[in-house]
Amino acid sequence: MELVLFSGAWWAALGSIILANIVLSGDNAVVIAMAARKLPDGQRQKAVFWGSAAAIVMRIILTLVAVQLLQFPYLKIVGAFLLVYIGVQLMAEGDEDDAGDGKDVHGMAAAVRTILIADLVMSLDNVIAVAAAAKDNNMLLIIGLAVSIPLIVFGSTLLMKVMDKFPIIITLGAALLGFLAGEMFVTDPVDKDFFDKLTDSHVYAGLLGAAVVVGLGLYQRRKNARASAKDATG
Repeated sequence: MELVLFSGAWWAALGSIILANIVLSGDNAVVIAMAARKLPDGQRQKAVFWGSAAAIVMRIILTLVAVQLLQFPYLKIVGAFLLVYIGVQLMAEGDEDDAGDGKDVHGMAAAVRTILIADLVMSLDNVIAVAAAAKDNNMLLIIGLAVSIPLIVFGSTLLMKVMDKFPIIITLGAALLGFLAGEMFVTDPVDKDFFDKLTDSHVYAGLLGAAVVVGLGLYQRRKNARASAKDATG
C-alpha cells in the first residue's frame, strides 16, 4: 500500500515504527548502559549517543535486508554465541570500579564497538516488526528509527544511574543477554524444526543461556579479581 506523505495513515505508520522500536529496544538499552557505565562521566554520554546513533543507522540497513538475512542457516547460531560472549564480558567487568583511569579514548571506542555488535545480533528478529510497520516505505522507516534515538539514549542513561546504585542489575542484564542467546540458538533455520517439536524449548534454552552467561561471567570476574590482586602484591 502506497502511503501519502503526512496523511493519517502515514502518521499512524510512523507512530507504529517508533513504538515498535522502543518496545523492542529494551534489551539494547541494557547493553548500551552496561557497556558505557564504567566510562568517566564525560565519556558516558558520548558513548551512549554515538553507540545509539550508529546502531540506529546499522539497524536501518539491516531492516532493509532483514527478511533475506534471517533465511541464512547458522546466522542465528553464530549470533547466539556472540551474544553469550558479550554477556560474559560485561558481567565479568560488572564489579570493577576503575572508571576514569586514563583509558577514555580506548574505553569509549570499546564501548561503542560492544554496543554495535550486540545491537546487530539482537536486532535480527526485532527489525522484522519494524519493517512490517513501515509498509515498504523506506523514508518512513528512516524517519521513524531516527526519531527513536533520543528515546533509547534516555532509557540507557537512566539504566546506567540505576546500575550504579544497584549492581545486581548488571547480573540481571547479563542474564537477559544469555536468555536472548538461548532463544536465538533454537530459532535458527537449521534446528528450528527440531526444537519446535519440544515442549517449551525456547524457555528452557533461554534459561540455560542465562545460566551459562551468569556462571561464566562470575567465573571470569573472580579470575580477573585474583589477577588484579596478584599484580597489586607484585
